[in-house]
Amino acid sequence: MELKMRLCVALLSLSLCLGLMGHVRAQEEADDVEMDVEDAIDDMREEDVEEEEEKAPGPPPVPTVTYRAPEPMGEHYFAESFDKGTLQGSWCVVLCVGKWEVEEMKDTKLPGDKGLVLKSKAKHHAISALLLRPFTFDTKPLIVQYEVNFQTGIDCGGAYVKLLAQTPDLDLEEFVDKTPYTIMFGPDKCGEDYKLHFIFRHKNPKTGEFEEKHAKKPDADLRTYYTDKKTHLYTLVLNPDNSFEILIDQTVVNSGNLLNDMTPPVNPAAEIEDPDDHKPEDWDERPKIQDPDSVKPEDWDEDAPAKIPDEDAVKPDGWLDEEPEYIGDPDALKPEDWDEDMDGEWEAPQIPNPICETAPGCGPWERPMIDNPNYKGKWKPPMIDNPNYQGVWKPRKIPNPDFFEDLHPFRMTPFSAVGLELWSMSSDIFFDNFFVTSDRTVAERWAADGWGLKKAAEGAAEPGLVNQMITAAEERPWLWIVYVLTVALPLVLIIVFCCTGKSPASTSAAEYKKTDAPQPDVKEEAEDEEAKEEESGLIDKHKSEEEDSPGEAEDAAGSDNKDGDTSNEVEQLMLLEEH
Repeated sequence: MELKMRLCVALLSLSLCLGLMGHVRAQEEADDVEMDVEDAIDDMREEDVEEEEEKAPGPPPVPTVTYRAPEPMGEHYFAESFDKGTLQGSWCVVLCVGKWEVEEMKDTKLPGDKGLVLKSKAKHHAISALLLRPFTFDTKPLIVQYEVNFQTGIDCGGAYVKLLAQTPDLDLEEFVDKTPYTIMFGPDKCGEDYKLHFIFRHKNPKTGEFEEKHAKKPDADLRTYYTDKKTHLYTLVLNPDNSFEILIDQTVVNSGNLLNDMTPPVNPAAEIEDPDDHKPEDWDERPKIQDPDSVKPEDWDEDAPAKIPDEDAVKPDGWLDEEPEYIGDPDALKPEDWDEDMDGEWEAPQIPNPICETAPGCGPWERPMIDNPNYKGKWKPPMIDNPNYQGVWKPRKIPNPDFFEDLHPFRMTPFSAVGLELWSMSSDIFFDNFFVTSDRTVAERWAADGWGLKKAAEGAAEPGLVNQMITAAEERPWLWIVYVLTVALPLVLIIVFCCTGKSPASTSAAEYKKTDAPQPDVKEEAEDEEAKEEESGLIDKHKSEEEDSPGEAEDAAGSDNKDGDTSNEVEQLMLLEEH
Protein backbone atom coordinates (compact mmCIF):
# COMPACT_ATOMS: atom_id res chain seq x y z
CA MET A 1 0.00 0.00 0.00
CA GLU A 2 2.89 2.31 0.77
CA LEU A 3 4.18 1.69 -2.77
CA LYS A 4 0.80 2.72 -4.18
CA MET A 5 0.76 5.89 -2.10
CA ARG A 6 4.29 6.78 -3.14
CA LEU A 7 3.48 6.22 -6.81
CA CYS A 8 0.34 8.38 -6.52
CA VAL A 9 2.32 11.12 -4.77
CA ALA A 10 4.97 10.97 -7.51
CA LEU A 11 2.37 11.26 -10.28
CA LEU A 12 0.60 14.13 -8.50
CA SER A 13 3.93 15.88 -7.91
CA LEU A 14 4.82 15.51 -11.59
CA SER A 15 1.45 16.91 -12.65
CA LEU A 16 1.84 19.78 -10.17
CA CYS A 17 5.33 20.55 -11.48
CA LEU A 18 4.12 20.57 -15.07
CA GLY A 19 1.25 22.83 -14.11
CA LEU A 20 3.55 25.20 -12.22
CA MET A 21 5.96 25.26 -15.17
CA GLY A 22 3.12 26.18 -17.50
CA HIS A 23 1.92 28.84 -15.06
CA VAL A 24 5.42 30.27 -14.64
CA ARG A 25 5.96 30.29 -18.40
CA ALA A 26 2.63 32.04 -18.95
CA GLN A 27 3.52 34.56 -16.23
CA GLU A 28 6.91 35.18 -17.83
CA GLU A 29 5.26 35.74 -21.20
CA ALA A 30 2.80 38.16 -19.63
CA ASP A 31 5.67 39.99 -17.91
CA ASP A 32 7.52 40.15 -21.22
CA VAL A 33 4.47 41.71 -22.87
CA GLU A 34 4.17 44.31 -20.11
CA MET A 35 7.86 45.11 -20.36
CA ASP A 36 7.58 45.49 -24.14
CA VAL A 37 4.72 47.97 -23.71
CA GLU A 38 6.66 49.95 -21.12
CA ASP A 39 9.75 49.98 -23.32
CA ALA A 40 7.71 51.27 -26.24
CA ILE A 41 6.32 54.10 -24.11
CA ASP A 42 9.81 54.98 -22.91
CA ASP A 43 11.09 55.03 -26.49
CA MET A 44 8.30 57.40 -27.52
CA ARG A 45 9.09 59.73 -24.65
CA GLU A 46 12.83 59.68 -25.44
CA GLU A 47 12.69 60.49 -29.15
CA ASP A 48 15.58 62.91 -28.80
CA VAL A 49 17.97 60.14 -27.78
CA GLU A 50 20.20 59.39 -30.78
CA GLU A 51 21.70 56.09 -29.72
CA GLU A 52 20.18 53.26 -27.76
CA GLU A 53 21.96 50.61 -25.80
CA GLU A 54 22.92 47.60 -27.81
CA LYS A 55 20.50 44.71 -27.53
CA ALA A 56 21.70 41.51 -25.96
CA PRO A 57 22.68 38.94 -28.61
CA GLY A 58 19.98 36.35 -29.34
CA PRO A 59 20.41 32.60 -29.49
CA PRO A 60 22.58 31.28 -32.31
CA PRO A 61 20.69 30.22 -35.45
CA VAL A 62 19.83 26.58 -35.90
CA PRO A 63 22.49 24.99 -38.09
CA THR A 64 21.28 24.02 -41.55
CA VAL A 65 22.65 21.44 -43.98
CA THR A 66 24.42 23.20 -46.84
CA TYR A 67 24.50 21.31 -50.12
CA ARG A 68 27.65 20.84 -52.10
CA ALA A 69 27.78 18.66 -55.19
CA PRO A 70 29.65 15.40 -54.52
CA GLU A 71 32.98 14.87 -56.24
CA PRO A 72 34.40 11.38 -56.90
CA MET A 73 37.51 10.82 -54.79
CA GLY A 74 39.07 7.81 -56.48
CA GLU A 75 38.92 5.40 -59.38
CA HIS A 76 35.48 5.17 -60.94
CA TYR A 77 33.77 4.34 -64.21
CA PHE A 78 30.74 6.60 -63.97
CA ALA A 79 29.60 9.47 -61.73
CA GLU A 80 26.58 11.70 -62.27
CA SER A 81 24.99 14.12 -59.79
CA PHE A 82 22.93 16.19 -62.32
CA ASP A 83 23.88 19.38 -60.49
CA LYS A 84 24.89 21.05 -63.76
CA GLY A 85 21.17 21.26 -64.48
CA THR A 86 21.35 19.82 -67.99
CA LEU A 87 21.45 16.48 -69.79
CA GLN A 88 23.37 17.75 -72.78
CA GLY A 89 26.79 16.33 -73.40
CA SER A 90 26.55 13.09 -71.43
CA TRP A 91 23.02 11.68 -71.55
CA CYS A 92 21.15 10.48 -74.60
CA VAL A 93 17.38 10.80 -74.42
CA VAL A 94 15.49 8.47 -76.72
CA LEU A 95 12.85 10.28 -78.75
CA CYS A 96 9.87 8.49 -77.25
CA VAL A 97 6.75 9.74 -75.52
CA GLY A 98 8.08 9.89 -71.96
CA LYS A 99 9.52 13.13 -70.63
CA TRP A 100 12.61 13.70 -68.47
CA GLU A 101 13.65 16.82 -66.54
CA VAL A 102 16.60 17.84 -64.39
CA GLU A 103 15.24 19.69 -61.37
CA GLU A 104 15.10 19.80 -57.59
CA MET A 105 12.72 17.64 -55.62
CA LYS A 106 9.30 19.14 -54.97
CA ASP A 107 9.84 19.21 -51.21
CA THR A 108 13.60 19.57 -51.26
CA LYS A 109 15.50 19.98 -48.02
CA LEU A 110 18.74 20.79 -49.90
CA PRO A 111 18.38 23.84 -52.15
CA GLY A 112 20.61 23.46 -55.17
CA ASP A 113 20.52 19.65 -55.20
CA LYS A 114 19.16 18.57 -58.58
CA GLY A 115 18.33 15.17 -59.99
CA LEU A 116 16.83 13.37 -62.97
CA VAL A 117 13.01 13.25 -62.76
CA LEU A 118 10.68 10.98 -64.71
CA LYS A 119 7.84 13.41 -65.42
CA SER A 120 5.26 11.45 -67.42
CA LYS A 121 2.69 8.89 -66.39
CA ALA A 122 1.68 5.77 -68.32
CA LYS A 123 4.34 6.35 -70.97
CA HIS A 124 7.57 4.75 -72.12
CA HIS A 125 10.80 6.43 -70.97
CA ALA A 126 14.37 5.71 -72.05
CA ILE A 127 17.60 7.54 -71.30
CA SER A 128 21.23 6.37 -71.18
CA ALA A 129 24.84 7.51 -70.87
CA LEU A 130 28.24 6.04 -71.70
CA LEU A 131 30.76 5.11 -69.01
CA LEU A 132 34.15 6.77 -68.88
CA ARG A 133 35.48 3.37 -70.00
CA PRO A 134 33.91 -0.10 -70.24
CA PHE A 135 33.81 -2.20 -67.10
CA THR A 136 35.42 -5.63 -67.45
CA PHE A 137 34.71 -8.39 -64.94
CA ASP A 138 38.11 -9.72 -63.92
CA THR A 139 39.72 -9.50 -60.48
CA LYS A 140 38.04 -6.38 -59.13
CA PRO A 141 34.56 -6.12 -57.60
CA LEU A 142 31.70 -4.14 -59.10
CA ILE A 143 29.83 -1.54 -57.04
CA VAL A 144 26.79 0.17 -58.54
CA GLN A 145 24.74 2.64 -56.54
CA TYR A 146 22.18 5.37 -57.10
CA GLU A 147 19.36 7.16 -55.28
CA VAL A 148 15.59 6.99 -55.83
CA ASN A 149 12.74 9.00 -54.34
CA PHE A 150 9.10 8.19 -55.16
CA GLN A 151 7.93 11.75 -54.55
CA THR A 152 4.22 11.03 -55.13
CA GLY A 153 4.29 7.37 -54.16
CA ILE A 154 4.33 4.46 -56.59
CA ASP A 155 1.33 2.53 -57.91
CA CYS A 156 2.84 0.45 -60.67
CA GLY A 157 6.24 1.04 -62.17
CA GLY A 158 9.95 0.49 -61.91
CA ALA A 159 13.01 2.53 -60.99
CA TYR A 160 15.69 0.02 -61.95
CA VAL A 161 18.87 0.69 -63.90
CA LYS A 162 20.32 -1.37 -66.74
CA LEU A 163 24.03 -1.82 -67.36
CA LEU A 164 24.10 -2.05 -71.14
CA ALA A 165 26.36 -4.74 -72.61
CA GLN A 166 29.33 -3.68 -74.68
CA THR A 167 28.44 -4.81 -78.19
CA PRO A 168 29.52 -3.55 -81.62
CA ASP A 169 25.99 -2.48 -82.50
CA LEU A 170 25.20 -0.59 -79.26
CA ASP A 171 23.39 2.64 -80.21
CA LEU A 172 22.10 4.73 -77.30
CA GLU A 173 19.69 6.58 -79.59
CA GLU A 174 17.98 3.25 -80.27
CA PHE A 175 17.84 2.17 -76.62
CA VAL A 176 14.72 0.01 -76.15
CA ASP A 177 13.60 -2.91 -74.01
CA LYS A 178 15.29 -5.39 -76.37
CA THR A 179 18.70 -3.72 -76.07
CA PRO A 180 21.13 -6.29 -74.58
CA TYR A 181 22.12 -5.63 -70.99
CA THR A 182 24.48 -7.36 -68.57
CA ILE A 183 22.79 -6.48 -65.25
CA MET A 184 19.42 -5.07 -64.29
CA PHE A 185 19.20 -3.77 -60.73
CA GLY A 186 16.77 -1.68 -58.70
CA PRO A 187 13.28 -1.34 -57.20
CA ASP A 188 10.07 -2.30 -58.97
CA LYS A 189 6.49 -2.39 -57.73
CA CYS A 190 3.03 -3.19 -59.04
CA GLY A 191 0.03 -3.65 -56.78
CA GLU A 192 1.20 -5.15 -53.52
CA ASP A 193 4.20 -6.87 -55.08
CA TYR A 194 7.34 -5.05 -53.89
CA LYS A 195 10.47 -6.18 -55.72
CA LEU A 196 14.16 -5.37 -55.68
CA HIS A 197 15.57 -6.78 -58.90
CA PHE A 198 19.00 -8.22 -59.41
CA ILE A 199 19.11 -9.98 -62.79
CA PHE A 200 22.15 -10.83 -64.85
CA ARG A 201 22.30 -12.35 -68.32
CA HIS A 202 24.49 -15.43 -68.35
CA LYS A 203 26.04 -16.71 -71.56
CA ASN A 204 25.82 -20.45 -72.18
CA PRO A 205 29.38 -21.52 -73.03
CA LYS A 206 28.13 -24.36 -75.25
CA THR A 207 25.40 -22.66 -77.24
CA GLY A 208 26.36 -18.99 -76.88
CA GLU A 209 22.78 -18.10 -75.89
CA PHE A 210 21.98 -15.76 -73.02
CA GLU A 211 19.61 -16.61 -70.18
CA GLU A 212 18.36 -14.32 -67.40
CA LYS A 213 19.29 -15.36 -63.86
CA HIS A 214 17.19 -13.87 -61.05
CA ALA A 215 18.42 -13.47 -57.47
CA LYS A 216 16.34 -14.86 -54.64
CA LYS A 217 13.84 -12.49 -53.02
CA PRO A 218 15.02 -10.43 -50.04
CA ASP A 219 13.85 -11.54 -46.61
CA ALA A 220 13.33 -7.94 -45.47
CA ASP A 221 10.01 -6.10 -45.80
CA LEU A 222 10.51 -3.52 -48.57
CA ARG A 223 7.16 -1.73 -48.28
CA THR A 224 8.47 1.29 -46.37
CA TYR A 225 11.06 2.17 -49.01
CA TYR A 226 8.27 2.62 -51.58
CA THR A 227 5.77 4.51 -49.42
CA ASP A 228 7.66 6.87 -47.09
CA LYS A 229 8.52 9.39 -49.87
CA LYS A 230 12.13 9.60 -48.71
CA THR A 231 15.33 9.32 -50.72
CA HIS A 232 16.88 5.86 -50.52
CA LEU A 233 20.29 4.64 -51.65
CA TYR A 234 20.35 1.36 -53.60
CA THR A 235 23.69 -0.46 -53.85
CA LEU A 236 24.75 -3.66 -55.63
CA VAL A 237 28.10 -5.27 -54.80
CA LEU A 238 29.47 -8.15 -56.90
CA ASN A 239 32.71 -9.84 -55.89
CA PRO A 240 35.11 -11.98 -57.95
CA ASP A 241 34.41 -14.93 -55.61
CA ASN A 242 30.80 -14.94 -56.98
CA SER A 243 29.30 -13.50 -53.78
CA PHE A 244 26.88 -10.59 -53.97
CA GLU A 245 25.26 -8.09 -51.61
CA ILE A 246 22.26 -5.83 -52.10
CA LEU A 247 21.99 -2.84 -49.79
CA ILE A 248 19.39 -0.17 -49.13
CA ASP A 249 20.61 2.88 -47.24
CA GLN A 250 23.90 1.03 -46.66
CA THR A 251 22.12 -1.84 -44.89
CA VAL A 252 22.29 -5.33 -46.40
CA VAL A 253 18.82 -6.61 -47.34
CA ASN A 254 19.89 -9.54 -49.53
CA SER A 255 23.05 -11.54 -50.10
CA GLY A 256 24.13 -14.80 -51.62
CA ASN A 257 26.24 -16.53 -54.23
CA LEU A 258 25.83 -16.51 -57.99
CA LEU A 259 26.27 -20.29 -58.10
CA ASN A 260 23.71 -21.17 -55.42
CA ASP A 261 21.14 -18.39 -55.08
CA MET A 262 19.97 -17.66 -58.62
CA THR A 263 16.91 -18.92 -60.48
CA PRO A 264 17.26 -20.81 -62.75
CA PRO A 265 20.66 -22.08 -61.60
CA VAL A 266 23.72 -20.96 -63.52
CA ASN A 267 24.83 -24.55 -64.16
CA PRO A 268 22.33 -27.15 -65.43
CA ALA A 269 21.93 -30.61 -63.87
CA ALA A 270 24.49 -33.23 -64.85
CA GLU A 271 21.69 -35.77 -65.46
CA ILE A 272 18.19 -35.42 -66.82
CA GLU A 273 15.20 -37.74 -67.27
CA ASP A 274 15.24 -39.70 -70.48
CA PRO A 275 12.50 -38.17 -72.67
CA ASP A 276 12.27 -41.42 -74.68
CA ASP A 277 11.67 -43.65 -71.65
CA HIS A 278 8.05 -44.83 -71.14
CA LYS A 279 6.31 -46.66 -68.30
CA PRO A 280 5.73 -50.38 -69.01
CA GLU A 281 2.11 -51.44 -69.37
CA ASP A 282 2.39 -54.04 -66.57
CA TRP A 283 3.95 -51.61 -64.10
CA ASP A 284 1.94 -51.80 -60.85
CA GLU A 285 1.92 -48.54 -58.83
CA ARG A 286 -0.87 -49.61 -56.42
CA PRO A 287 0.45 -49.84 -52.82
CA LYS A 288 -2.85 -51.43 -51.59
CA ILE A 289 -5.29 -53.86 -53.21
CA GLN A 290 -8.53 -55.60 -52.16
CA ASP A 291 -8.04 -58.95 -50.45
CA PRO A 292 -9.01 -61.52 -53.12
CA ASP A 293 -9.55 -64.24 -50.48
CA SER A 294 -12.04 -62.25 -48.40
CA VAL A 295 -15.73 -63.40 -48.43
CA LYS A 296 -18.80 -61.42 -47.41
CA PRO A 297 -20.32 -62.66 -44.10
CA GLU A 298 -23.63 -64.49 -44.40
CA ASP A 299 -25.41 -62.14 -41.98
CA TRP A 300 -24.31 -59.02 -43.86
CA ASP A 301 -27.49 -57.20 -44.93
CA GLU A 302 -26.68 -54.78 -47.73
CA ASP A 303 -30.35 -53.83 -48.16
CA ALA A 304 -30.89 -52.50 -44.64
CA PRO A 305 -31.79 -48.77 -44.75
CA ALA A 306 -29.53 -46.19 -43.13
CA LYS A 307 -32.52 -44.53 -41.36
CA ILE A 308 -35.59 -46.10 -39.71
CA PRO A 309 -38.67 -44.64 -37.93
CA ASP A 310 -38.31 -44.14 -34.19
CA GLU A 311 -40.74 -46.68 -32.68
CA ASP A 312 -40.52 -45.04 -29.27
CA ALA A 313 -41.72 -41.67 -30.51
CA VAL A 314 -45.22 -40.49 -29.43
CA LYS A 315 -47.35 -37.89 -31.16
CA PRO A 316 -47.38 -34.68 -29.06
CA ASP A 317 -50.63 -33.68 -27.39
CA GLY A 318 -52.55 -31.03 -29.30
CA TRP A 319 -51.21 -32.03 -32.72
CA LEU A 320 -53.70 -30.76 -35.35
CA ASP A 321 -53.93 -33.60 -37.89
CA GLU A 322 -56.75 -32.02 -39.84
CA GLU A 323 -55.15 -28.61 -40.23
CA PRO A 324 -52.79 -28.03 -43.19
CA GLU A 325 -49.37 -26.56 -42.46
CA TYR A 326 -49.78 -23.95 -45.23
CA ILE A 327 -52.91 -22.23 -46.54
CA GLY A 328 -53.70 -19.83 -49.34
CA ASP A 329 -53.25 -16.15 -48.48
CA PRO A 330 -56.84 -14.88 -47.93
CA ASP A 331 -55.74 -11.28 -48.56
CA ALA A 332 -54.14 -12.01 -51.93
CA LEU A 333 -55.92 -10.76 -55.06
CA LYS A 334 -55.61 -12.04 -58.57
CA PRO A 335 -53.70 -9.57 -60.76
CA GLU A 336 -55.86 -7.65 -63.19
CA ASP A 337 -53.72 -8.69 -66.15
CA TRP A 338 -53.93 -12.41 -65.26
CA ASP A 339 -54.93 -14.39 -68.33
CA GLU A 340 -56.14 -17.88 -67.40
CA ASP A 341 -55.77 -19.04 -70.99
CA MET A 342 -52.11 -18.02 -70.99
CA ASP A 343 -51.20 -18.24 -67.30
CA GLY A 344 -53.47 -21.05 -66.15
CA GLU A 345 -55.78 -21.08 -63.17
CA TRP A 346 -54.78 -18.48 -60.59
CA GLU A 347 -54.02 -19.69 -57.05
CA ALA A 348 -53.37 -17.58 -54.00
CA PRO A 349 -49.79 -17.77 -52.68
CA GLN A 350 -49.23 -20.10 -49.71
CA ILE A 351 -48.56 -18.73 -46.22
CA PRO A 352 -48.01 -20.51 -42.86
CA ASN A 353 -51.27 -21.52 -41.21
CA PRO A 354 -51.78 -19.09 -38.27
CA ILE A 355 -53.65 -21.79 -36.33
CA CYS A 356 -50.48 -23.89 -36.25
CA GLU A 357 -48.47 -21.20 -34.49
CA THR A 358 -49.83 -22.20 -31.05
CA ALA A 359 -49.97 -25.95 -31.74
CA PRO A 360 -47.10 -28.49 -31.66
CA GLY A 361 -47.71 -29.12 -35.36
CA CYS A 362 -50.22 -29.54 -38.17
CA GLY A 363 -50.92 -32.11 -40.83
CA PRO A 364 -50.41 -35.87 -40.73
CA TRP A 365 -47.98 -36.82 -37.96
CA GLU A 366 -45.06 -39.09 -38.85
CA ARG A 367 -42.51 -40.74 -36.63
CA PRO A 368 -39.08 -39.08 -36.77
CA MET A 369 -36.26 -41.01 -38.44
CA ILE A 370 -33.24 -42.30 -36.50
CA ASP A 371 -30.01 -44.08 -37.44
CA ASN A 372 -30.49 -47.77 -38.12
CA PRO A 373 -28.29 -49.71 -35.65
CA ASN A 374 -28.21 -52.67 -38.06
CA TYR A 375 -27.11 -50.66 -41.08
CA LYS A 376 -23.80 -51.88 -42.60
CA GLY A 377 -23.96 -50.61 -46.16
CA LYS A 378 -22.38 -52.11 -49.23
CA TRP A 379 -19.85 -54.79 -48.38
CA LYS A 380 -16.31 -54.32 -49.65
CA PRO A 381 -13.31 -56.59 -49.29
CA PRO A 382 -10.64 -55.27 -46.90
CA MET A 383 -7.46 -53.70 -48.33
CA ILE A 384 -4.11 -55.43 -48.06
CA ASP A 385 -0.56 -54.67 -49.16
CA ASN A 386 -0.04 -55.22 -52.85
CA PRO A 387 2.49 -58.04 -53.25
CA ASN A 388 3.24 -56.83 -56.81
CA TYR A 389 3.77 -53.17 -55.87
CA GLN A 390 6.69 -51.72 -57.85
CA GLY A 391 6.60 -48.12 -56.63
CA VAL A 392 5.93 -44.89 -58.51
CA TRP A 393 7.45 -45.11 -61.95
CA LYS A 394 10.02 -42.52 -62.99
CA PRO A 395 11.91 -42.29 -66.25
CA ARG A 396 15.52 -43.28 -66.03
CA LYS A 397 18.31 -40.72 -65.79
CA ILE A 398 20.70 -40.07 -68.63
CA PRO A 399 23.65 -37.70 -68.97
CA ASN A 400 22.52 -34.18 -69.80
CA PRO A 401 23.69 -33.46 -73.35
CA ASP A 402 23.54 -29.71 -72.59
CA PHE A 403 25.49 -29.93 -69.35
CA PHE A 404 28.25 -27.44 -68.67
CA GLU A 405 29.95 -26.16 -65.54
CA ASP A 406 30.76 -22.49 -65.19
CA LEU A 407 32.49 -21.95 -61.86
CA HIS A 408 33.08 -18.24 -62.49
CA PRO A 409 29.71 -16.64 -63.36
CA PHE A 410 31.13 -13.33 -62.07
CA ARG A 411 32.95 -13.06 -65.39
CA MET A 412 29.97 -11.55 -67.15
CA THR A 413 29.75 -9.65 -70.41
CA PRO A 414 31.52 -6.26 -70.11
CA PHE A 415 29.21 -3.23 -70.12
CA SER A 416 29.86 0.28 -71.41
CA ALA A 417 26.73 2.31 -70.59
CA VAL A 418 24.04 2.82 -67.96
CA GLY A 419 20.42 3.34 -68.87
CA LEU A 420 16.90 3.76 -67.54
CA GLU A 421 14.25 2.08 -69.69
CA LEU A 422 10.97 2.30 -67.79
CA TRP A 423 7.21 2.18 -68.14
CA SER A 424 5.53 3.69 -65.10
CA MET A 425 2.00 4.50 -64.02
CA SER A 426 3.45 7.01 -61.52
CA SER A 427 5.24 10.27 -62.27
CA ASP A 428 7.84 12.46 -60.55
CA ILE A 429 10.25 9.62 -59.76
CA PHE A 430 13.52 11.27 -58.68
CA PHE A 431 16.91 9.72 -59.56
CA ASP A 432 20.26 11.05 -58.40
CA ASN A 433 23.96 10.35 -57.84
CA PHE A 434 24.63 7.39 -60.13
CA PHE A 435 28.01 5.84 -59.40
CA VAL A 436 29.94 2.86 -60.78
CA THR A 437 33.28 1.85 -59.30
CA SER A 438 35.39 -1.10 -58.21
CA ASP A 439 36.49 0.49 -54.93
CA ARG A 440 34.02 0.21 -52.08
CA THR A 441 35.71 2.95 -50.06
CA VAL A 442 35.31 5.40 -52.95
CA ALA A 443 31.64 4.41 -53.26
CA GLU A 444 31.02 5.00 -49.56
CA ARG A 445 32.66 8.43 -49.78
CA TRP A 446 30.45 9.33 -52.76
CA ALA A 447 27.39 8.13 -50.82
CA ALA A 448 28.34 10.18 -47.76
CA ASP A 449 28.78 13.36 -49.84
CA GLY A 450 25.48 12.86 -51.69
CA TRP A 451 22.90 10.65 -50.02
CA GLY A 452 24.37 11.35 -46.59
CA LEU A 453 23.55 15.06 -46.92
CA LYS A 454 20.00 14.27 -48.02
CA LYS A 455 19.51 11.96 -45.07
CA ALA A 456 20.79 14.59 -42.64
CA ALA A 457 18.58 17.30 -44.16
CA GLU A 458 15.48 15.11 -44.22
CA GLY A 459 16.13 14.01 -40.65
CA ALA A 460 16.47 17.62 -39.45
CA ALA A 461 13.15 18.51 -41.10
CA GLU A 462 11.22 15.54 -39.71
CA PRO A 463 8.41 16.35 -37.24
CA GLY A 464 8.50 15.18 -33.65
CA LEU A 465 7.30 11.80 -32.49
CA VAL A 466 3.81 13.02 -31.60
CA ASN A 467 3.31 14.66 -35.00
CA GLN A 468 4.55 11.53 -36.74
CA MET A 469 2.05 9.43 -34.77
CA ILE A 470 -0.80 11.81 -35.64
CA THR A 471 0.16 11.84 -39.33
CA ALA A 472 0.34 8.06 -39.42
CA ALA A 473 -3.07 7.81 -37.75
CA GLU A 474 -4.59 10.18 -40.31
CA GLU A 475 -3.42 7.85 -43.07
CA ARG A 476 -4.39 4.70 -41.13
CA PRO A 477 -7.32 5.47 -38.76
CA TRP A 478 -7.05 2.05 -37.11
CA LEU A 479 -3.86 3.26 -35.42
CA TRP A 480 -5.98 5.33 -33.01
CA ILE A 481 -7.14 2.05 -31.45
CA VAL A 482 -3.51 1.00 -31.04
CA TYR A 483 -2.68 4.32 -29.37
CA VAL A 484 -5.59 3.95 -26.93
CA LEU A 485 -4.60 0.41 -26.01
CA THR A 486 -0.90 1.21 -25.60
CA VAL A 487 -1.08 4.67 -23.99
CA ALA A 488 -4.46 5.53 -22.49
CA LEU A 489 -5.30 2.11 -21.08
CA PRO A 490 -2.04 1.70 -19.10
CA LEU A 491 -2.48 5.24 -17.73
CA VAL A 492 -5.98 4.42 -16.50
CA LEU A 493 -4.72 1.20 -14.92
CA ILE A 494 -1.97 3.11 -13.10
CA ILE A 495 -4.49 5.61 -11.74
CA VAL A 496 -6.82 2.82 -10.61
CA PHE A 497 -3.89 0.95 -9.07
CA CYS A 498 -2.70 4.01 -7.17
CA CYS A 499 -5.97 5.53 -6.05
CA THR A 500 -7.99 2.48 -5.06
CA GLY A 501 -7.69 -0.16 -2.36
CA LYS A 502 -8.39 -0.44 1.35
CA SER A 503 -7.08 2.33 3.58
CA PRO A 504 -5.06 1.54 6.70
CA ALA A 505 -7.79 2.97 8.89
CA SER A 506 -10.49 0.74 7.48
CA THR A 507 -8.19 -2.28 7.64
CA SER A 508 -7.28 -1.70 11.28
CA ALA A 509 -10.91 -1.08 12.13
CA ALA A 510 -11.91 -4.34 10.54
CA GLU A 511 -9.20 -6.20 12.45
CA TYR A 512 -10.31 -4.53 15.68
CA LYS A 513 -13.85 -5.76 15.12
CA LYS A 514 -12.59 -9.28 14.48
CA THR A 515 -10.15 -9.52 17.46
CA ASP A 516 -11.55 -7.00 20.00
CA ALA A 517 -7.94 -5.95 20.69
CA PRO A 518 -7.53 -2.52 22.29
CA GLN A 519 -6.73 0.28 19.89
CA PRO A 520 -4.26 3.14 20.49
CA ASP A 521 -7.00 5.71 21.11
CA VAL A 522 -8.83 3.39 23.52
CA LYS A 523 -5.60 2.70 25.44
CA GLU A 524 -4.89 6.42 25.83
CA GLU A 525 -8.43 7.12 27.09
CA ALA A 526 -8.15 4.27 29.61
CA GLU A 527 -4.80 5.57 30.89
CA ASP A 528 -6.23 9.10 31.30
CA GLU A 529 -9.19 7.79 33.29
CA GLU A 530 -6.90 5.73 35.58
CA ALA A 531 -4.68 8.78 36.18
CA LYS A 532 -7.70 10.93 37.05
CA GLU A 533 -9.03 8.30 39.46
CA GLU A 534 -5.62 7.98 41.16
CA GLU A 535 -5.32 11.76 41.48
CA SER A 536 -8.82 12.04 42.92
CA GLY A 537 -8.09 9.31 45.46
CA LEU A 538 -4.88 10.97 46.68
CA ILE A 539 -6.58 14.33 47.08
CA ASP A 540 -9.46 12.82 49.04
CA LYS A 541 -7.02 10.95 51.28
CA HIS A 542 -5.04 14.13 51.97
CA LYS A 543 -8.14 16.08 52.87
CA SER A 544 -9.36 13.41 55.24
CA GLU A 545 -6.00 13.35 57.06
CA GLU A 546 -6.08 17.12 57.50
CA GLU A 547 -9.61 17.01 58.92
CA ASP A 548 -8.83 14.18 61.37
CA SER A 549 -5.61 15.67 62.92
CA PRO A 550 -5.14 19.34 61.99
CA GLY A 551 -2.68 19.95 64.89
CA GLU A 552 -0.60 16.92 64.23
CA ALA A 553 0.58 18.34 60.96
CA GLU A 554 2.24 21.28 62.76
CA ASP A 555 3.65 19.12 65.62
CA ALA A 556 5.11 16.67 63.17
CA ALA A 557 7.32 19.31 61.51
CA GLY A 558 10.33 18.02 63.41
CA SER A 559 9.57 14.39 62.75
CA ASP A 560 11.71 13.02 59.94
CA ASN A 561 9.39 10.17 58.99
CA LYS A 562 6.21 12.25 58.84
CA ASP A 563 8.00 15.09 57.06
CA GLY A 564 9.28 12.70 54.44
CA ASP A 565 5.84 11.17 53.94
CA THR A 566 4.24 14.58 53.62
CA SER A 567 6.82 15.81 51.10
CA ASN A 568 6.37 12.67 49.03
CA GLU A 569 2.62 13.15 48.95
CA VAL A 570 3.01 16.79 47.98
CA GLU A 571 5.35 15.87 45.12
CA GLN A 572 2.87 13.26 43.91
CA LEU A 573 0.05 15.83 44.04
CA MET A 574 2.14 18.32 42.05
CA LEU A 575 2.99 15.70 39.42
CA LEU A 576 -0.64 14.68 39.12
CA GLU A 577 -1.73 18.32 38.75
CA GLU A 578 0.90 18.87 36.05
CA HIS A 579 -0.26 15.73 34.27
